[in-house]
Amino acid sequence: MTAPSDADRALKSKHRAMWALGDYPAVAAEVIPELGTVLAQACGAGPGVRVLDVGAGSGNAAIPAALAGADVVASDLTPELFDAGRQVAEQRGAKLTWEQADAEALPYADGEFDVVMSSVGVMFAPHHQEAADELVRVCRPGGTIALANWTPQGFIGQMFAVMKPYAAPPPPGAQPPPLWGSEEHVAALFGDRVTEVVAERRTVRVDRFASAEEFRDFFKACYGPTIAVYRNIADQPDKVAALDEELAELGRRNDLGWGAMDWEYLLYTARRAG
Repeated sequence: MTAPSDADRALKSKHRAMWALGDYPAVAAEVIPELGTVLAQACGAGPGVRVLDVGAGSGNAAIPAALAGADVVASDLTPELFDAGRQVAEQRGAKLTWEQADAEALPYADGEFDVVMSSVGVMFAPHHQEAADELVRVCRPGGTIALANWTPQGFIGQMFAVMKPYAAPPPPGAQPPPLWGSEEHVAALFGDRVTEVVAERRTVRVDRFASAEEFRDFFKACYGPTIAVYRNIADQPDKVAALDEELAELGRRNDLGWGAMDWEYLLYTARRAG
């Protein structure tokens, strides 16, 4: 691994600050609580299995893996999220380790983990190839890589497309997070370093919001990327009003008719070759 440049350190500092905005633990706990459990089960977490959760946030997947008996390290660039995770872990009787770590430069040895997983976490690292390389590196040969990532076509992919015209330009080399939900993109990132690949599009039922406007206002208050976009246009009330309406319309388009939505994600599992 090469030493990070000043520009890279500044970018990571910005990312950490963005995810510390609002209340991401509320998003994980109230909107997509079962997503982490699905991933923990898919990766085979259990007694005797050493697991690294990359981009763990407040432990949406790490805590279920620990409750299954695995030896879990929950890592994230934004340690501000850990306090909420520790509280949940204590309430549920889960024992795990929390460590700050950059997904693109993980501070772990080659092949240190039996399972390397990420629930809508690693997808937000700006440089996809570097992050994929690290997932492979710290997984032992024959070990499991397991990911749950929002798809470009699904609700969150659509939301990022809606927000893009209002957001600050991405830094050079940064790639859109929902690409991690494309089977072809992930296949290109890992290449022949993985085998026994299973990639399945699934949906998670979201019934937290009684209306499209409630969804929009919750994300404006709690979800770091949405908060950052609104801050970028805070001095342009016409753009704020336009984004307000576009996000509400997105919610309306995806409403199943009774205050629920299905958000698509890619569930990906593979074994490290070698």
